Amino acid sequence: MAVDSPHPTRKALRPIVLALILILSACAATTLSVSSASAAPKPTVVLVHGAFADSTGWDGVAARLSSQGYPVERFDNPLRGPAHDSALLEKKLATIKGPIVLVGHSYGGMVITNVDDPDVVANVYIAAFAPEQGEFVQGLLNPLVYPGSRLLPPALQVKVVDDPAGVAGRNVDGYIARPYFREIFAQDVSIATAADMFAHQKSAALVANLEPSGPASWKKVPGWYLVSQQDRVIPPALQRFMALRAASGHTSEVNASHASLVSRPAAVAAVIEKAATAQG
Repeated sequence: MAVDSPHPTRKALRPIVLALILILSACAATTLSVSSASAAPKPTVVLVHGAFADSTGWDGVAARLSSQGYPVERFDNPLRGPAHDSALLEKKLATIKGPIVLVGHSYGGMVITNVDDPDVVANVYIAAFAPEQGEFVQGLLNPLVYPGSRLLPPALQVKVVDDPAGVAGRNVDGYIARPYFREIFAQDVSIATAADMFAHQKSAALVANLEPSGPASWKKVPGWYLVSQQDRVIPPALQRFMALRAASGHTSEVNASHASLVSRPAAVAAVIEKAATAQG
Protein backbone atom coordinates (compact mmCIF):
# COMPACT_ATOMS: atom_id res chain seq x y z
CA MET A 1 0.00 0.00 0.00
CA ALA A 2 1.50 3.32 -1.10
CA VAL A 3 2.09 6.00 1.52
CA ASP A 4 1.95 9.72 0.59
CA SER A 5 5.30 11.40 1.07
CA PRO A 6 5.22 14.23 3.70
CA HIS A 7 7.55 16.26 1.47
CA PRO A 8 6.43 17.92 -1.82
CA THR A 9 7.98 16.56 -4.98
CA ARG A 10 10.53 18.56 -6.99
CA LYS A 11 7.95 19.00 -9.72
CA ALA A 12 5.45 20.48 -7.28
CA LEU A 13 8.06 22.96 -6.01
CA ARG A 14 8.81 24.42 -9.43
CA PRO A 15 5.92 26.97 -9.52
CA ILE A 16 6.77 28.13 -5.98
CA VAL A 17 10.46 28.54 -6.80
CA LEU A 18 9.64 30.43 -9.99
CA ALA A 19 7.31 32.77 -8.11
CA LEU A 20 9.98 33.45 -5.50
CA ILE A 21 12.54 34.23 -8.22
CA LEU A 22 10.16 36.70 -9.87
CA ILE A 23 9.42 38.42 -6.54
CA LEU A 24 13.12 38.69 -5.65
CA SER A 25 13.93 40.02 -9.11
CA ALA A 26 11.25 42.69 -8.84
CA CYS A 27 12.51 43.73 -5.39
CA ALA A 28 16.09 43.91 -6.65
CA ALA A 29 15.05 46.03 -9.63
CA THR A 30 13.08 48.40 -7.38
CA THR A 31 16.01 48.71 -4.96
CA LEU A 32 18.41 49.40 -7.83
CA SER A 33 16.06 52.04 -9.24
CA VAL A 34 15.71 53.81 -5.88
CA SER A 35 19.46 53.65 -5.28
CA SER A 36 20.16 55.07 -8.73
CA ALA A 37 17.71 57.93 -8.18
CA SER A 38 19.14 58.78 -4.77
CA ALA A 39 22.66 58.61 -6.16
CA ALA A 40 21.86 60.98 -9.03
CA PRO A 41 24.07 64.06 -8.68
CA LYS A 42 22.39 67.33 -7.74
CA PRO A 43 22.63 70.15 -10.27
CA THR A 44 25.38 72.70 -9.82
CA VAL A 45 24.03 76.06 -8.71
CA VAL A 46 25.80 79.02 -10.30
CA LEU A 47 25.22 82.33 -8.50
CA VAL A 48 25.49 85.55 -10.53
CA HIS A 49 25.57 88.87 -8.65
CA GLY A 50 24.35 92.15 -10.05
CA ALA A 51 25.50 95.75 -10.05
CA PHE A 52 26.71 97.51 -6.88
CA ALA A 53 27.66 94.16 -5.31
CA ASP A 54 30.09 91.29 -5.63
CA SER A 55 29.99 87.53 -5.02
CA THR A 56 30.25 87.88 -1.23
CA GLY A 57 26.60 88.90 -1.23
CA TRP A 58 25.77 85.25 -1.87
CA ASP A 59 27.54 83.99 1.28
CA GLY A 60 24.39 83.15 3.26
CA VAL A 61 22.63 81.55 0.29
CA ALA A 62 25.69 79.54 -0.75
CA ALA A 63 26.18 78.20 2.78
CA ARG A 64 22.58 76.94 2.92
CA LEU A 65 22.75 75.30 -0.50
CA SER A 66 26.09 73.65 0.28
CA SER A 67 24.69 72.24 3.52
CA GLN A 68 21.99 70.52 1.42
CA GLY A 69 24.59 68.90 -0.80
CA TYR A 70 24.43 71.22 -3.79
CA PRO A 71 27.65 72.05 -5.62
CA VAL A 72 27.82 75.85 -5.68
CA GLU A 73 29.82 78.09 -8.00
CA ARG A 74 29.94 81.90 -8.09
CA PHE A 75 30.47 84.05 -11.15
CA ASP A 76 32.51 87.22 -10.70
CA ASN A 77 30.30 89.38 -12.90
CA PRO A 78 32.34 92.06 -14.73
CA LEU A 79 29.25 94.32 -15.07
CA ARG A 80 30.33 95.53 -18.53
CA GLY A 81 27.23 94.65 -20.55
CA PRO A 82 24.91 91.66 -21.18
CA ALA A 83 26.71 90.33 -24.27
CA HIS A 84 30.21 90.66 -22.80
CA ASP A 85 29.30 89.30 -19.37
CA SER A 86 27.16 86.39 -20.60
CA ALA A 87 29.94 85.29 -22.96
CA LEU A 88 32.33 85.03 -20.01
CA LEU A 89 29.69 83.20 -17.98
CA GLU A 90 29.22 80.70 -20.80
CA LYS A 91 32.95 79.96 -20.69
CA LYS A 92 32.65 79.21 -16.98
CA LEU A 93 29.61 76.98 -17.50
CA ALA A 94 31.52 74.99 -20.12
CA THR A 95 33.85 73.79 -17.35
CA ILE A 96 30.98 72.40 -15.25
CA LYS A 97 29.77 68.83 -15.77
CA GLY A 98 26.11 67.91 -15.46
CA PRO A 99 22.94 69.99 -15.09
CA ILE A 100 23.16 73.62 -14.01
CA VAL A 101 20.75 75.95 -12.23
CA LEU A 102 21.55 79.59 -13.02
CA VAL A 103 20.65 82.21 -10.41
CA GLY A 104 20.79 85.93 -11.14
CA HIS A 105 20.26 88.88 -8.82
CA SER A 106 19.36 92.31 -10.19
CA TYR A 107 21.48 92.98 -13.32
CA GLY A 108 22.64 89.37 -12.99
CA GLY A 109 19.25 88.47 -14.43
CA MET A 110 20.21 90.27 -17.66
CA VAL A 111 23.29 88.10 -17.83
CA ILE A 112 21.64 84.72 -17.25
CA THR A 113 18.89 85.65 -19.72
CA ASN A 114 21.57 86.04 -22.41
CA VAL A 115 23.23 82.68 -21.72
CA ASP A 116 22.85 79.84 -24.20
CA ASP A 117 24.03 76.57 -22.66
CA PRO A 118 22.36 73.16 -23.10
CA ASP A 119 23.22 72.10 -19.53
CA VAL A 120 21.19 74.91 -17.93
CA VAL A 121 17.96 73.33 -16.65
CA ALA A 122 16.52 76.33 -14.77
CA ASN A 123 16.83 80.10 -14.44
CA VAL A 124 16.15 81.63 -11.03
CA TYR A 125 15.61 85.39 -10.84
CA ILE A 126 16.08 87.09 -7.46
CA ALA A 127 14.70 90.65 -7.69
CA ALA A 128 16.25 90.58 -11.13
CA PHE A 129 15.84 91.87 -14.66
CA ALA A 130 14.33 89.24 -16.95
CA PRO A 131 14.24 91.02 -20.31
CA GLU A 132 12.62 90.16 -23.59
CA GLN A 133 14.89 90.39 -26.62
CA GLY A 134 15.64 94.02 -27.40
CA GLU A 135 14.79 95.34 -23.93
CA PHE A 136 17.40 97.08 -21.80
CA VAL A 137 17.75 98.04 -18.14
CA GLN A 138 17.07 101.76 -18.44
CA GLY A 139 14.10 101.14 -20.69
CA LEU A 140 12.57 98.67 -18.24
CA LEU A 141 13.07 101.18 -15.40
CA ASN A 142 10.73 103.64 -17.12
CA PRO A 143 9.37 105.75 -14.21
CA LEU A 144 6.22 106.62 -16.15
CA VAL A 145 5.24 102.96 -16.41
CA TYR A 146 6.82 101.58 -13.23
CA PRO A 147 7.52 104.39 -10.76
CA GLY A 148 9.34 103.81 -7.50
CA SER A 149 13.02 103.27 -8.27
CA ARG A 150 15.24 105.51 -6.15
CA LEU A 151 18.37 104.69 -8.11
CA LEU A 152 18.83 108.29 -9.26
CA PRO A 153 21.30 111.12 -8.66
CA PRO A 154 22.57 112.16 -6.17
CA ALA A 155 22.44 108.58 -4.86
CA LEU A 156 23.73 107.30 -8.21
CA GLN A 157 27.18 108.68 -8.92
CA VAL A 158 29.57 108.16 -11.85
CA LYS A 159 33.31 107.80 -12.23
CA VAL A 160 35.84 107.06 -14.95
CA VAL A 161 37.50 103.65 -14.59
CA ASP A 162 40.15 101.61 -16.35
CA ASP A 163 38.38 99.03 -18.48
CA PRO A 164 39.94 96.84 -21.18
CA ALA A 165 36.44 96.33 -22.61
CA GLY A 166 35.84 100.08 -22.91
CA VAL A 167 36.80 102.64 -25.52
CA ALA A 168 40.53 103.35 -25.36
CA GLY A 169 40.74 101.21 -22.23
CA ARG A 170 38.45 103.48 -20.22
CA ASN A 171 34.78 103.52 -19.26
CA VAL A 172 32.22 105.48 -17.26
CA ASP A 173 30.79 103.49 -14.37
CA GLY A 174 27.91 104.09 -12.00
CA TYR A 175 27.89 103.35 -8.27
CA ILE A 176 25.76 104.13 -5.22
CA ALA A 177 27.22 106.83 -2.97
CA ARG A 178 27.90 105.84 0.64
CA PRO A 179 25.24 108.05 2.35
CA TYR A 180 22.48 106.45 0.26
CA PHE A 181 23.65 102.86 -0.05
CA ARG A 182 21.75 101.23 2.81
CA GLU A 183 18.61 103.35 2.33
CA ILE A 184 18.26 102.39 -1.34
CA PHE A 185 19.94 99.02 -1.75
CA ALA A 186 19.53 97.19 1.56
CA GLN A 187 17.36 99.03 4.07
CA ASP A 188 16.53 95.78 5.93
CA VAL A 189 20.08 94.82 6.94
CA SER A 190 22.06 96.14 9.89
CA ILE A 191 24.24 99.23 9.58
CA ALA A 192 27.33 97.05 9.98
CA THR A 193 26.22 94.64 7.25
CA ALA A 194 25.39 97.51 4.90
CA ALA A 195 28.85 98.99 5.52
CA ASP A 196 30.44 95.68 4.60
CA MET A 197 28.31 95.46 1.45
CA PHE A 198 29.31 98.99 0.49
CA ALA A 199 32.97 98.05 0.91
CA HIS A 200 32.42 95.18 -1.57
CA GLN A 201 30.44 97.28 -4.04
CA LYS A 202 31.47 96.92 -7.70
CA SER A 203 30.62 99.74 -10.07
CA ALA A 204 28.77 98.96 -13.30
CA ALA A 205 29.40 100.36 -16.77
CA LEU A 206 26.68 102.86 -17.65
CA VAL A 207 26.51 101.42 -21.17
CA ALA A 208 25.43 98.11 -19.62
CA ASN A 209 22.11 99.82 -18.80
CA LEU A 210 21.59 100.77 -22.44
CA GLU A 211 22.63 97.58 -24.22
CA PRO A 212 19.66 95.65 -25.66
CA SER A 213 19.26 92.06 -24.53
CA GLY A 214 19.71 89.20 -26.97
CA PRO A 215 17.36 86.20 -27.34
CA ALA A 216 15.73 85.41 -23.99
CA SER A 217 16.80 82.07 -22.54
CA TRP A 218 13.65 81.93 -20.41
CA LYS A 219 11.68 81.11 -23.56
CA LYS A 220 13.23 77.63 -23.54
CA VAL A 221 14.49 77.22 -19.96
CA PRO A 222 12.07 76.89 -17.01
CA GLY A 223 12.15 79.97 -14.78
CA TRP A 224 11.55 80.84 -11.13
CA TYR A 225 11.22 84.37 -9.74
CA LEU A 226 11.39 85.77 -6.20
CA VAL A 227 9.92 89.28 -5.99
CA SER A 228 11.24 91.67 -3.31
CA GLN A 229 8.18 93.53 -2.01
CA GLN A 230 10.15 96.43 -0.49
CA ASP A 231 12.54 96.92 -3.40
CA ARG A 232 13.75 100.50 -3.95
CA VAL A 233 15.89 99.68 -7.00
CA ILE A 234 13.60 97.59 -9.24
CA PRO A 235 9.95 98.45 -8.48
CA PRO A 236 8.00 95.35 -7.35
CA ALA A 237 5.37 95.97 -10.05
CA LEU A 238 8.08 95.73 -12.71
CA GLN A 239 9.39 92.55 -11.12
CA ARG A 240 5.91 90.99 -11.25
CA PHE A 241 5.56 91.97 -14.91
CA MET A 242 8.87 90.29 -15.81
CA ALA A 243 8.10 87.27 -13.63
CA LEU A 244 4.80 86.71 -15.44
CA ARG A 245 6.75 86.23 -18.68
CA ALA A 246 9.87 84.47 -17.45
CA ALA A 247 8.54 82.36 -14.57
CA SER A 248 4.83 81.86 -15.07
CA GLY A 249 3.55 79.63 -12.28
CA HIS A 250 6.84 79.75 -10.37
CA THR A 251 6.67 83.21 -8.81
CA SER A 252 6.83 83.90 -5.08
CA GLU A 253 7.39 87.02 -3.00
CA VAL A 254 9.37 87.98 0.07
CA ASN A 255 9.05 91.01 2.35
CA ALA A 256 12.57 92.27 1.67
CA SER A 257 14.70 94.99 0.15
CA HIS A 258 16.50 94.71 -3.16
CA ALA A 259 19.23 92.80 -1.32
CA SER A 260 17.02 89.85 -0.34
CA LEU A 261 19.94 87.48 -0.91
CA VAL A 262 21.64 89.13 2.11
CA SER A 263 18.64 89.94 4.32
CA ARG A 264 16.61 86.79 3.60
CA PRO A 265 19.07 84.09 2.49
CA ALA A 266 16.86 81.22 3.69
CA ALA A 267 13.94 82.37 1.52
CA VAL A 268 16.22 82.81 -1.48
CA ALA A 269 17.84 79.40 -1.01
CA ALA A 270 14.39 77.78 -0.72
CA VAL A 271 13.34 79.09 -4.14
CA ILE A 272 16.60 77.87 -5.68
CA GLU A 273 16.06 74.42 -4.16
CA LYS A 274 12.55 74.30 -5.62
CA ALA A 275 13.97 74.99 -9.07
CA ALA A 276 16.76 72.42 -8.57
CA THR A 277 14.49 69.62 -7.30
CA ALA A 278 11.97 70.21 -10.09
CA GLN A 279 14.67 69.02 -12.50
CA GLY A 280 15.15 65.68 -10.75
